[in-house]
Amino acid sequence: MFSALTPVAALLLSVAFLLMGSGLQNTLTPIRAEIEGFEAMALGALGAAYYFGFVIGCVAAPVIVKRAGHIRSFVAMVSIGSSVALIHPIIVDPWVWTVLRLFTGFCLAGLFMIIESWLNEKASNESRGVIFSTYLGINLSVITVGQLLITVDDPRSFSLFALASILVSLAAVPLALTRSQEPAPPNIVKLRILRLYKMSPVGLVGSFSVGLSNGAFWTLGPVYGAVSGGGAEGAAIFMAVGAIAGAAGQWPLGRLSDRMDRRIIIMAACLLAAVADLFMSILGNDSQAIRLICVAGFGLFALPIYALSAAHMNDMVTDSGFVEAAGGLLLTFSIGAVIGPLAASTVMSLIGPPGLFAVIAAVHLSTAVFVASRMKIRQATPDDERGDFAEAALAAQTVAVVEELEPSTAAD
Repeated sequence: MFSALTPVAALLLSVAFLLMGSGLQNTLTPIRAEIEGFEAMALGALGAAYYFGFVIGCVAAPVIVKRAGHIRSFVAMVSIGSSVALIHPIIVDPWVWTVLRLFTGFCLAGLFMIIESWLNEKASNESRGVIFSTYLGINLSVITVGQLLITVDDPRSFSLFALASILVSLAAVPLALTRSQEPAPPNIVKLRILRLYKMSPVGLVGSFSVGLSNGAFWTLGPVYGAVSGGGAEGAAIFMAVGAIAGAAGQWPLGRLSDRMDRRIIIMAACLLAAVADLFMSILGNDSQAIRLICVAGFGLFALPIYALSAAHMNDMVTDSGFVEAAGGLLLTFSIGAVIGPLAASTVMSLIGPPGLFAVIAAVHLSTAVFVASRMKIRQATPDDERGDFAEAALAAQTVAVVEELEPSTAAD
C-alpha cells in the first residue's frame, strides 16, 4: 500500500492543505457575511458565484495548464486563491465578495483538475483503488477539520481568513518541490449534453438535482446552523456532521445499488433525504440535537446521490465514452449548483431559515418522481452490463476536469 502512495505523497499532502483551507473558508464566508448583515439574496449570490466560477474553471483552466504546465499553473492558482481569501476581511462588501467567490471557484476547479489528472497518470490498474481511496479519505477528513477550525477564533476577526490563506498557500509547497514528473497536457473532449441525456436521463437529471440541493446546502448550511441557534461553533458542528454522514452513506448505498436497479436506490435515497429535509424545515429551530439528527439523515441519503447517478450513467456508456459522460455530469452538477443557492436564498428571504430545507426537500421529491416515471419507460440495465459502484464512486471524484471540456448540445 505504502509503495503505491509514495509517487503521489507530495500531491496528497498538497491536497490536505488545500482542502483544509478551502473547507474553513467555505464555512467562514457565509457566517461572516450573515454577521455583516448581508441579505439572504446576497448570501445566495455568493454560492452561485462560486459555482459559476467553477464552471468557467472547468472549461478554461485546461487551456492555462496547456500553456504553463501543471506545476506552474498549480502555484499560480494557489497564489490567487490565497490572496482572494485575504481580501474578504479588508473589503466587506456583497458585490466585492461575490466577485471574490467567483475567483475562488475558478481557482479550485483548476486545482482539482491538476490534482486529479496527476493522480490518474500516476495510478496503475493495481494501485488505482488504493490511491483514490486514500484521496477520498483525505478529502472527507480534512474538509471536516477545516470546517471545525472556525471554532478557534471569532468569525469577526481577521485571523480566520488569514488561517485559510496560510493553509491554501502551504498547498503549493509539496508540489512545487516534488521531483515527480508532471502529467502530459490534457486532451480535448467534446461534451454532447443532449446525447448524454438520451443515454441516461436519470444520471444527468440526478447530477443536476444534486447540484441544486448540495449547492444550496454547502452555501447556506453554515448560515442555517448559525442563525438557528448554534452560533459559529454550532454551524461548524452542523456542517461536519452532514459531511461525516455523507461519507458513511456512500458505500452501503452504492453496494446495494450493485445488486438491483440503481434507480430504485436513487429514488429511495431522494425520498429518505426529503423526509430529513422536511423534519429539518419544521423542527430544526427546536434544538441543536434535532438539527444534528436531521442533518445526519440529509448527509446519509443526499450526499451519495451524485455517485449513484454517476454509476447509473456509467452503466449506459462504453469505456470510450466515460470521460465525456463524467464531464457532462460535472458540468450539469455545476449549473445546478449555480441555481440552487439563488433559489434557496430567495425562499429564505420570504420565510426565514426553514426555507433552505424546504427548497431542498422540493428538489429531492421532484427527483424521486422523475426517477419513478423513468422506471416505467425503460427497463433496468441487465446485471452483466452494469459497472461496479466502487469504480464509479472513485470516478465521480475524478470527473473529466482532467480533460478540456468543449460543451455542445448536439446529439451526435
